[in-house]
Amino acid sequence: MLFLGESMIWIRDGPLALIIIGVVGLNLVRAEMYVPDPQPSRQDGGVAGQSSYVERAPTPALAAFASAVWIQQVGDRPVEQRHAPHGGAEVRCVLGEAPRLLGPLTTAAYQEIPAGGTVVGVRLRPGVLGGLVGMSADELVDQDIAGTDIWRDMAHLTDLLGEAVTPRAALAQLQSFVAQSADELDPLVNEAVRNLMPWHSSGTAALPALLSISERQLRRRCRAAVGVGPKELHRILRLQGFIARVQASIAQQSASAIDLTRWAVEAGYHDQAHLSRECRRLLGVTPGEFLAQSSAACTCGHDHAASYVPMLRPWDGRFVQERRPILA
Repeated sequence: MLFLGESMIWIRDGPLALIIIGVVGLNLVRAEMYVPDPQPSRQDGGVAGQSSYVERAPTPALAAFASAVWIQQVGDRPVEQRHAPHGGAEVRCVLGEAPRLLGPLTTAAYQEIPAGGTVVGVRLRPGVLGGLVGMSADELVDQDIAGTDIWRDMAHLTDLLGEAVTPRAALAQLQSFVAQSADELDPLVNEAVRNLMPWHSSGTAALPALLSISERQLRRRCRAAVGVGPKELHRILRLQGFIARVQASIAQQSASAIDLTRWAVEAGYHDQAHLSRECRRLLGVTPGEFLAQSSAACTCGHDHAASYVPMLRPWDGRFVQERRPILA
């Protein structure tokens, strides 16, 4: 792999080869994508020798609290899973182990999943965590905590998940637990989150007046419900706008649509240099590196549509996807 500024020439013999042939300054001018024949599937729905990852919309009972749920099945080798900041928290379980809570992230975190492991998880919306755990969410920022340290009935839930006949049945149990544990949301924080989405251009400056609250009170309520203040949340949601465009281009196997400069502006950055600084700060890699790594990891048996589609501009027809069914 050869990196030129924020772009790269990358040739890979694997699930997908992304070959960037022309680079002028920091702008990508030509790319080609090669996708070989799909790998054979196992009878359990995974991909032989590789990891499968499928996201879906949560059940109706959980929809107000979670943006997506997922099942990940690991093949013959352990997988190092990167968790990018997204403004919310995650409740996840490697089947056979106790569930864990990953608090709101301010930088990427990594988790090793053992070979042959199956993970079920729920991605919480920003603002849900405080009510779910019964404490201020800012106490859990960048924390990976055993569920037994938060909830009293973890032993019973661990047994239910471990005894589930299928991963989908285990995920249904986990969704039911989270839906029953979640508390009422703070409507003011919900409105703040809505106004901080990538397609809103006002940012954080106008929020206090818009919500008829002081800046200090807004920051306090956001930290209690979300874990971070409005400015940090805005940075994270803006990054998710960029990540959504990366994942959409991978899903469509469309190298011709790759344009880091355009994606930066669409996601709310001033320019590509601004995106590069934020990407390094929040993910630890450049946008080009993130694109290459995501292309390598997510092209065989991975489906992230449930989380990335809502982060695109509602009117952006270039990334129209069909509505995904509930995974229950």
